[in-house]
Amino acid sequence: MPGAEDRLAGQVVGLALRPSGSAAPVPAIHVRACAGTGLEGDRHADARSPRQVLLAASAVYGELGLAPLALRENILLDANVAGLPSGSLLRIGAQAILRLSFECEACGALERQRPGLARALGGRRGVLASVAAGGEIRLGDPVHVMTRRLPALAEDWRARVLQVLAAVPEGMVVEYALLARLAGIQSSYCRAFPRLLAAHGLAARALPAQTLRHAAKAGATPPRWDGTGWHGVGAGGPAPGD
Repeated sequence: MPGAEDRLAGQVVGLALRPSGSAAPVPAIHVRACAGTGLEGDRHADARSPRQVLLAASAVYGELGLAPLALRENILLDANVAGLPSGSLLRIGAQAILRLSFECEACGALERQRPGLARALGGRRGVLASVAAGGEIRLGDPVHVMTRRLPALAEDWRARVLQVLAAVPEGMVVEYALLARLAGIQSSYCRAFPRLLAAHGLAARALPAQTLRHAAKAGATPPRWDGTGWHGVGAGGPAPGD
């Protein structure tokens, strides 16, 4: 049950999944949120990503005259949660709890379906989240903003990369590809890592796969960090009654 001070923010008015290999979201009546992973059957379910679930606001559809699922969201709400700080917890239905990560950028896929959509949206595409506690989510479920919060993730991708690197245990390294995944950015951003890491004196904490392979052949591979302990990776989420 919701805590006495949890605030009702609205309700679920739309649900969808992106199955692996699907080019478009598939509408659903209910979905299952899996703690630490994402939505069951969705291609973005990933225990090491903060981009597990995309929430959008129904008002944006009305304002811009968008076709259903044009924003490719998983959960459509009749309220706008974009103004809530990162780390906020949303209880949806009886048990599921989502942890807000950061705003979702308008990608090229939106531009291809409607030129100019990215500019029209600005920062209103929606909010990305991870699943802190699992449970069934159904159309019409109430959405409560919980009083409890978890640590925030930076909106700027560079700051998020630095946040991840600060969590790398002393004496360990993280591979570029995993660093990008943990920070919630595309692998193409790895090209910018050398300059960013050098500027902050962190180049020794993250290395590309090729460098690590060469080090392994020379017998000098430092232990690799798998992300455990970062943003809930390898740890359970808050219990439904927390």
